[in-house]
Amino acid sequence: MRKNKLLQLFMPLAVVGLLLGGCSTTNSRSVKSAGDPVASQTKANKKTQSAISSLDSELTEKRKEITDLKAKLAKTQPAASESSTSAATTTASDLANLDYTGQQEIIVNKNNPAFSDADLSTAKGAWATYSDLDGQNRVTDANALLNKSLMPTAKREPLTWNPTGWHNKKTAHGWLYNRSHLIGYQLTGENNNPKNLMTGTQTLNTPLMLAHEMDIAYYLKQSTSHYVRYEVKPIFRGNELVARGVQMRAQSIGDNQVYFNVYIFNIEPGYTINYADGTSTKN
Repeated sequence: MRKNKLLQLFMPLAVVGLLLGGCSTTNSRSVKSAGDPVASQTKANKKTQSAISSLDSELTEKRKEITDLKAKLAKTQPAASESSTSAATTTASDLANLDYTGQQEIIVNKNNPAFSDADLSTAKGAWATYSDLDGQNRVTDANALLNKSLMPTAKREPLTWNPTGWHNKKTAHGWLYNRSHLIGYQLTGENNNPKNLMTGTQTLNTPLMLAHEMDIAYYLKQSTSHYVRYEVKPIFRGNELVARGVQMRAQSIGDNQVYFNVYIFNIEPGYTINYADGTSTKN
């Protein structure tokens, strides 16, 4: 009888001891795990790998989107003759006198961007300049030595500036015009700057200009030592307020992985644009 009473007294104490011992062991392991540098680094590596995979996936989707848009654009434009796909001269007046004949993007100067050695110098590091608006308030020119260091990290804000000839209208595919950046936002982070915005058609902006910008951005992201000399110039005919097109020249420094000189007509299939003032009519 006495033995049973002793058991009744000590049994709860034994159970409590076991519980405390178990908790102590568990907490000790948890602390050890939390402070393990290998485990922490492994977790960080997994997070980094996940971010890389996400960016790769996003880039793949963007490239597919551009390919699809180009295919859609090709269907809306008549086939052009071989002679219409190249312009031998590079002066603004020569390009301004060209008329669209079915090929929206043409090669200029055999695709040679023709930058001088001084133009290609990296001595001053990355930079970007935007020329002043002309006497008619028109955008004129944008130049840069692009590098990953110039690429933005902040989210782009809405555009509010209306460039010359801005008479936008709704179309079956969205809007007739975009506020087109000369140097795309993703390359320098320059956004609502009047010196960097022109009235550009939807197809001028996307997919045609965007395709070249994506190629440049992809190259720059590969290494902080990658540089691209870049110039984008809207081409106006006389005193017209809407550019007839835009010339894009680019050359990566040292390897020519990025290398082009093209002219893109500022047209929209299915619409006739009055370049004098930006008004338009549906065909």
